[in-house]
Amino acid sequence: MKYAYYPGCIAKTSGRELDAATRIVAERMGIQLIDFPEFSCCGGAVIDEADVALNIALNARNLAIAESQRLPILTVCSTCQGMLSRANKVLRENKEMSTKITNILQKIGMRYNGGTEVKHLLQIIVGDYGLERLREIVTYPLKGLKIAPFYGCHLLRPADVVRFDDPWNPRSLEDLISALGAEPIRFKGRIECCGFPLLFIKESTANKMAGSLLEEAVEGGADLMVTPCPLCHVSLDTFQSYAVKEVKKRLSIPILHLPQLVGLALGIDASALGLSRHMVSVKDVLKKIER
Repeated sequence: MKYAYYPGCIAKTSGRELDAATRIVAERMGIQLIDFPEFSCCGGAVIDEADVALNIALNARNLAIAESQRLPILTVCSTCQGMLSRANKVLRENKEMSTKITNILQKIGMRYNGGTEVKHLLQIIVGDYGLERLREIVTYPLKGLKIAPFYGCHLLRPADVVRFDDPWNPRSLEDLISALGAEPIRFKGRIECCGFPLLFIKESTANKMAGSLLEEAVEGGADLMVTPCPLCHVSLDTFQSYAVKEVKKRLSIPILHLPQLVGLALGIDASALGLSRHMVSVKDVLKKIER
């Protein structure tokens, strides 16, 4: 199991605990991550608002780098997965755009032939690795924990771009949580937007969106929430104190990155997983895990 590792921007900066947890969990699972320092930002669903062709070219370059080594891409960011997958779809189906991007890449001595597959870590664990195989290496089942899965937007939609799980009734996170020994809490908001795209435009609206999701998870009995998206993590953890004020609630719930949750079940130390970097403390959660 060998992949071109595309961590994205957040995992290399403010959310570097996600990168650290991904690397240590991948090593424990026998997943080989190949680094490519020349990878660039995916555009974050921002650049395409101004120039679609530039955004496609940016991601075509990233795809070409992985293709040159005959490797599929593993990413830990749902937005990155969405942007890379969208570029793949456009280049394979839009001849006019494909010709335009080919000409752009030629100027920097590169070419993309459409041979790179893009997958999120969750897809790889559930699909390529397999949950039965994962259960076999779980050393500390997360018994007694009730976990709210939060998919967010880009991991599931547009469905014809990402082609993963049911966009309106997904099961992959719930199945993963169960495989780790915990109890998944199903709540309506698990596939809704966290509000991140609005944080720097209408902060109060964004925080109200996140606050309602946190409230629903807590009322559903969740001890913590897990998300496969670092941008969702920013909204739900970093801005949690503002979010709960917007919904006028006094509540607190830890938000874990996907590989951190897996890492705990594999017996990896909390400090190595970067859990101390979270704004909302995970100490109470760690006390509930039977060791």
